[in-house]
Amino acid sequence: MAMSDQVRVVLVDDHGLCRLGLAELISLQSGMEVVATTGNPTQAVDIIMRLDPDLLVMDLRMPGLDGLRLLQNLREAGSQVAVVILTMSDSGSDLSAALRLGARGYLLKDMEPADLIAAISRAAQGEFVVAPALASRLSELIEGGHQRTQRESSLAQLTARELEILGHVAKGQSNKTIARTLGISPDTVKLHVRRILSKLGFTSRVEAAVFAIEHRIESGASDPA
Repeated sequence: MAMSDQVRVVLVDDHGLCRLGLAELISLQSGMEVVATTGNPTQAVDIIMRLDPDLLVMDLRMPGLDGLRLLQNLREAGSQVAVVILTMSDSGSDLSAALRLGARGYLLKDMEPADLIAAISRAAQGEFVVAPALASRLSELIEGGHQRTQRESSLAQLTARELEILGHVAKGQSNKTIARTLGISPDTVKLHVRRILSKLGFTSRVEAAVFAIEHRIESGASDPA
């Protein structure tokens, strides 16, 4: 995060009124500042790589480059910016794709402004956020039927250290923060996270975080790995 402790936000949305209105609402929040906005998603990668913001809030359906492709391009470029999708699409496939790409949140444009800003603020603090209307669909995507049973059984395969790290992941903490808290190296944390995802059958830490929250897995003391 920036030295000023302000959460620096970039907005990407091809609808000017939505972009400007959201920028004004975010700017009114204590501890948050909008450092750039653009309606051209093809320019977004350069803007984000140059400014290195803490949070990116972006639309999903945009001409020239959709939000999912933009998110993929950012990851390929090495950006680890936290991303919140803000869209009109309540499609389960869009939600699932965003999770697989590691989006921190998925919100709908028809949410009440106060609820929307509150969710964006929580995302800026490291929480995973999803529109309330999509909560049941999210649960179905992550824990459906036989796959849910398999993942619950897979929890028994996690070591004490892996469970502890999963608890920290559920809090939205980065590998560096977890490493500092546990007194181990970021590379060690990265290795543990990779093993956790493999054992539970997830492709992103966001999916693992939601799973951990729903199963009330919390960070706690464990023997060093």
